[in-house]
Amino acid sequence: MKPFGYLRPTSVAEAVRAGAGHPGARFLGGGTNLVDLMKLGVESPGLLVDVSRLPLDRMTRTDDGGLRIGATVRNSDLAAHPDVRSGYPALSQALLAGASGQLRNTATTGGNLLQRTRCPYFQDVSKPCNKRVPGSGCPAREGAHRDLAVLGHSQDCVATNPSDMAVALAALDATVQLHGPEGERTVPVTDFHRLPGDNPDQDTVIRPGELITEVVLPPPPDGSVSLYRKARDRASYAFALASVAAVLSVRDGRVDRVSLAFGGLAHRPWRARVAEDLLRGVPTTGDAFARAVDAELDAARPLRDNAFKVGLARRMAVGALVELTSRAVPA
Repeated sequence: MKPFGYLRPTSVAEAVRAGAGHPGARFLGGGTNLVDLMKLGVESPGLLVDVSRLPLDRMTRTDDGGLRIGATVRNSDLAAHPDVRSGYPALSQALLAGASGQLRNTATTGGNLLQRTRCPYFQDVSKPCNKRVPGSGCPAREGAHRDLAVLGHSQDCVATNPSDMAVALAALDATVQLHGPEGERTVPVTDFHRLPGDNPDQDTVIRPGELITEVVLPPPPDGSVSLYRKARDRASYAFALASVAAVLSVRDGRVDRVSLAFGGLAHRPWRARVAEDLLRGVPTTGDAFARAVDAELDAARPLRDNAFKVGLARRMAVGALVELTSRAVPA
């Protein structure tokens, strides 16, 4: 047992001061990932700043019809919220596809965005890992990497981001509101997580002492439909081998607006910009969808044991777009 300090601040400003004033501090929300990592010895914070009692547990409408989600809103509450189920079904489906009911009742919106990879080498402190100890090596490249990245990885890291929620938020063009020692700033979810490059220990662009205060969803595009699909090794409580979130609107039998994001394939939710550019204006046919998705996945660089993910992601994305086409209201 390693000793650590504990603080329960009463305001965001107090939490930020505490987080910025202690280099080894960690913000504690639901603790569903951080506490596990402390038990494994991966995390050993000098101070836990418990933000679970801050007034960040509300969901409100924005002036333009979007949705503002507090950082400590529980995953189960977010999934069940009527505005989420009706306006952002991909987000509700992604949340319900993640973890167990017990974990969703505890996990928070901010904590979900900050959860760390489930790469077995990262979680085993007896093994080298560049994400945990920079410069120590990445045995996953030649070792057990069936579940790991096929897109955007580097020589230093092939870990994947484990979040289902973040994949849906990426497709829905959500933004993250941060409060830090230098003030507030807004970061698109698509830019919040980073690719590993040569410093994979940094999962996100969050700065020291910054606290996630809320996530903001824009209003759903007129006539759009959305969904989230996930492939995993068992029917419940498993991380994604591959997942896809898609938002689509159709006009005169052609794609009007589309956004597409993959999970389980990279160090961050993978927004499929190449496919989206090719899809706009094309007829809503399976062949057109397949050509666009193939162009996106040309960037994949699978390792020895995970090439199956490329075909799996292709089938899921094309199937999602076909399914959404059948649901779309013609404009």
